[in-house]
Amino acid sequence: MTKEALIHTSLQRGEQDTTQPREPFERFSDKPLKRLNSPVMTEGTSLKRGENEIESSGVRTKAPGNPRFQNALARISQPTPPIWLMRQAGRYHGHYQHLRRQFSFMDLCKRPELAARVALGPVVDFDFDAAILFSDLLFPLEALGMGLEYTDAGPQLDWKLTRESIQKMSHVDEAWPHLLFQGEAVRATRQLLPDDKSLIGFVGGPWTLFVYAVEGTHKHVDRAVKEVSLFETFCETMVPLLTRNLALQFENGAELVMVFDTAAGELDPETFKSAVVPQLERLADVFPNALGYYSKATRPEHLDHSLFTNGSFAGIGVDQTWDLRDALAMFSGGFVQGNFDQNLLRDSSTEDLKQHLRNYLNPLLHNELQGWICGLGHGVLPNTPEENVRLVVNTVREVLQ
Repeated sequence: MTKEALIHTSLQRGEQDTTQPREPFERFSDKPLKRLNSPVMTEGTSLKRGENEIESSGVRTKAPGNPRFQNALARISQPTPPIWLMRQAGRYHGHYQHLRRQFSFMDLCKRPELAARVALGPVVDFDFDAAILFSDLLFPLEALGMGLEYTDAGPQLDWKLTRESIQKMSHVDEAWPHLLFQGEAVRATRQLLPDDKSLIGFVGGPWTLFVYAVEGTHKHVDRAVKEVSLFETFCETMVPLLTRNLALQFENGAELVMVFDTAAGELDPETFKSAVVPQLERLADVFPNALGYYSKATRPEHLDHSLFTNGSFAGIGVDQTWDLRDALAMFSGGFVQGNFDQNLLRDSSTEDLKQHLRNYLNPLLHNELQGWICGLGHGVLPNTPEENVRLVVNTVREVLQ
């Protein structure tokens, strides 16, 4: 799909719409969104993962979704991979900046029509194959009564988790209603997306949420590791809450939901397997072959566990330290997402970036790339030039066709 085909939904940055009084991407009235009761949206799919036809009243109708993305989920061979970048809707992008000048970050996340517009922006601008829910992984902590405020210094909780304060956490039934906005945001995004684009949801991993709750950040884990025995108690509440959230996102149109475990790589492989993997297994057991898992800085020694290698997860995301060919071989039961270096994307001149992309793509030309979702090793960094993002998308599709 070309940008011109969607120009009625998104003006290029800096242009003025002289025909419509609404802002770019606005398709919503002030009325609340109605729930979708169509059987196409609520009946289960009769096909294998990756196929996107839905059977309703004996008639198969095409469900929304991107063919390349669906093929990657199903590990169907194709020359050109789908492209989706973590944090593709974010601070580097002019469309996001335009909305952020008008609304708080909390509003952009919690008002479904705004979250949908943020998610749509980079799909229109760069022609990504998939959009991802625009939200934040910390909202379950807020729902559990820990408070949440976004400041210039980063997210701030009202209190930190300790053996004493854990008693203050709300019950799942009390917390659950505070996350319903994420389901509404997924549904609003699906309504706004073109039918030939896929939609991804996400939640934070239990360990990463525990680290935030204990430390107030995910950048160090010292206290969290010392309190690792508290993690299991924390998960008695958090895992059921995440399970409800995952179901909510699937019910409202997500084709895949990622579990982002940013802090997992800070653990040694033994602790990761003994403490974190059992909680991830609880999620994967409820949603077999339906969840993706990304963990920053984890190595093969962390992920050489049957949970990750036997297809319990739909696929695995890897960071830029991995050789993509090794990841494709190790996780042959599902997709592999990654893993061009986001620092090179941000810091390179046009000519240097072209060379970095050649170095990255050339070794892949004669390899089996079933299941590959082309992306970054982590999220798009602030101050990344938009022209560099566009160059990546265009180059991948030119080289791999």
